Amino acid sequence: MKQRTFPRLDRQVGVVGLGAWQLGADWGTVTENDAMAVLSAAVEAGVTFLDTADVYGDGRSEQLIGRFLAAHPDAGLTVATKMGRRVPQTPQAYTLDNFRQWTDRSRANLGVDTLDLVQLHCPPTVVFADDAVFDALDTLVAEKRIAAYGVSVETCDEALTAIARPGVASVQIILNALRHKPLERVLPAAAAAGVGIIARVPLASGLLSGRYDEHTTFPADDHRSFNRQGEAFDVGETFSGVDFSTGLAAVRRLTPLAGDDRTTAQFALRWVLDQVGVTVVIPGARDAAQARANAAVADQPPLSSAELAEVSAVYDELIRPQVHHRW
Repeated sequence: MKQRTFPRLDRQVGVVGLGAWQLGADWGTVTENDAMAVLSAAVEAGVTFLDTADVYGDGRSEQLIGRFLAAHPDAGLTVATKMGRRVPQTPQAYTLDNFRQWTDRSRANLGVDTLDLVQLHCPPTVVFADDAVFDALDTLVAEKRIAAYGVSVETCDEALTAIARPGVASVQIILNALRHKPLERVLPAAAAAGVGIIARVPLASGLLSGRYDEHTTFPADDHRSFNRQGEAFDVGETFSGVDFSTGLAAVRRLTPLAGDDRTTAQFALRWVLDQVGVTVVIPGARDAAQARANAAVADQPPLSSAELAEVSAVYDELIRPQVHHRW
């Protein structure tokens, strides 16, 4: 698989990674056997970057990855986790003592002495401007609990604040064919600063797979049922904050662009990879076939200028009025 570099992490990763939220919770039931099959298929297909969080299944996702790491010690994987969402979201929670406790738990779950990359998991906005928070993260690096740190953000302004900090190795942000705002300032600023960009929610919670219609229903334990209005967490994490019916209309415009040699999902993932400044895209997968199909995008040709222009046109016409000003 083609590789790209995290300059401040001083390592390369395959351009298509694996988002492991599905392996923990909030996407309906994924059995342990299916989870291990997803991990195996992804790595066999060339994936070297796994993204998880301590809150995904309250540690289940980390634990499953830890089991995989133990069984494949020479796989050359980079595992990024996140911390901060297991407690009430107050700035006062972001302390060195808590960071030590949280990272110790993740180290135990993953079965490692040093975490490759720890990201603040969409904390309150004021946290990004708190020098003490980043001093504490520097301390974790000095103590070798973590090798590096980054942030996962909801808004472009949060991303820009983080990028300006010299110790931030990565910014994880929603970027997909229905969420273009990071292209304007975030990706250029990250590239100039040597900060890696982890593109999450690249398929808009599956909407960009082209498999859904007005009659699609989701299980009660799937966030696409219980978070459509932001009832549980930021609504931008579910369908990228786009109204479902509007999203379907946009996808119907985009689907013919995929052609016969790739799926709609692969077209959407390729769009993300073609954006200058993206280090790795992290689609999730519920089964091995999805994991292999996602990884195959790395070897597909870039989109044409006409295809890119049509994605922009669909965004400007249908999506921009709903989401561009919000995040």
